[in-house]
Amino acid sequence: MEETIDDLITKKLEFQEMANDLKAKRNKLHLKSKQIADDRDSLNSAIRKMRNGITQHKKERDELNERVQHAKEQRNKLNMSLSVTKRKIWELERSQSMISGTNLNDLRKQLRALENEQMTKPMSSRKEKKVIEIISELHAKIRNQEDILNKDPKLKKAIEEEKSIKQKAEKQHDNVEKLALRAQEEHEAMIRLIRQQDNSVRKVNEIQETIVNTKIQADEVHKEFINYVDKIHDLEREISTAHDEKRKKRKTAEITTAHKEANEILERFKRGDKLSTEDLMTLQKAGLI
Repeated sequence: MEETIDDLITKKLEFQEMANDLKAKRNKLHLKSKQIADDRDSLNSAIRKMRNGITQHKKERDELNERVQHAKEQRNKLNMSLSVTKRKIWELERSQSMISGTNLNDLRKQLRALENEQMTKPMSSRKEKKVIEIISELHAKIRNQEDILNKDPKLKKAIEEEKSIKQKAEKQHDNVEKLALRAQEEHEAMIRLIRQQDNSVRKVNEIQETIVNTKIQADEVHKEFINYVDKIHDLEREISTAHDEKRKKRKTAEITTAHKEANEILERFKRGDKLSTEDLMTLQKAGLI
């Protein structure tokens, strides 16, 4: 059964509504894709900042590690000098001990042993009194020996040198620890940024996959939209053709009716009937006069 113009118009309106829905869906997908792309671009910008931060932390860490290495070398040199000075002091003290016949180190060892015994071992009052007397004698001998040693200019100079080197070594050791701590802090900050960067890169990859899928959906909807647009254009041509045919038929029918009416008037005229002005105009339109 051939479709009427009204049928074609109804179908066109249905197709137009479906095309509008598809267009709206496509535009929504394009907007979603753009918004997601904006999120991706923001993350990429943040990742670039992270990379710059990682590079900076790595640079700071490496420079600090070099300073740590240099500080350690300086500390080691000071420790070696300290060992040499201690050896010098020991030799000077031994030399004095040989002269005086009293070994200061032995006296100190005896004192430590007795003090430890007094504090840790139970003893009778008599024995403890004896130990205390010996400890007192040892203190006196040590002070006396130290007084002798302190009068030795070489030994005095060596002891002052030892004190100075020890202070420098301790200061250098503190410097090593501070530099090492700062290097560790820079390293940990770098590791934190690397982890943040890795997480952000994973998110970017996930977002990019979503963008691709969204664009694919939008393309599919757009193809369907174009398909309906083509159908609408085909229907518009059909409707236009149907209107043209309808007008032609109506005109042909009007011409046929006019000729029929004119022939009837002409027959009346032939029979001798009187024609009106309207009748004459009808004949003229039909081309009979």
